[in-house]
Amino acid sequence: MGPPFLVHNCADTVGVIVVEDVRKGQSLTGLVMDTEDAVTLKALDDVPLGHRIALENIKNNETVVKYGHNIGRAVAPITLGRHVHVHNVKTKRW
Repeated sequence: MGPPFLVHNCADTVGVIVVEDVRKGQSLTGLVMDTEDAVTLKALDDVPLGHRIALENIKNNETVVKYGHNIGRAVAPITLGRHVHVHNVKTKRW
């Protein structure tokens, strides 16, 4: 089985859960695709398959980066290992 999460670009602040749902407390080692570096963290929330996990502490109103691009802004502080989704990230368009 492959890594539980992938980081598409070394500038990303989130990784994508790609193998199976992640459970709170699980230790994870993901892969940064453009450098093949490993990233290790502990999940602080359950994170469903296809959702994102924070790779670093993200402050309220900070830009969230995925695929090397701005995907929105944090609307609450997000701690390393937390689930990143619509409850704590919103588009900057509105």
